[in-house]
Amino acid sequence: MGLIEKRAIKAFQEGSYINLVKEINTIAGYELVFDVKWDSLAAEEYAHLYEESFNKVYFTPLIAALKEITSDDLGKEALKSTLKKVVIKNDNNIYYAESAYSFDGGTLTIDHSPISNIDNINERSEYLTKMLCKLL
Repeated sequence: MGLIEKRAIKAFQEGSYINLVKEINTIAGYELVFDVKWDSLAAEEYAHLYEESFNKVYFTPLIAALKEITSDDLGKEALKSTLKKVVIKNDNNIYYAESAYSFDGGTLTIDHSPISNIDNINERSEYLTKMLCKLL
């Protein structure tokens, strides 16, 4: 990861990331633990897309899924008793929702390329919502 990528990640961490985590925790009604593997998200020569792509690939689908799940008390309680941690990474350059999400022992892992299929927000949101609803 070069200086350009480091600067773009730092800008995201100090700006949008803080607000996104606050929004997610507000929707959930409790504090989730976030473990973001920033180095794995740093796609060389794509730093100019980080702000948009990190948001669209990782956070917007999660927010949409959590809003759907927490629309009633039953969903809020199920979520709180089940989901404890969110891991965000790009270890396998996965491009599609069906392969990008996994859940184990209270941890939701999102392993998705930060620069592929950026605008497939609805697909990711719908898949994540269905997956989590089955597990809760």
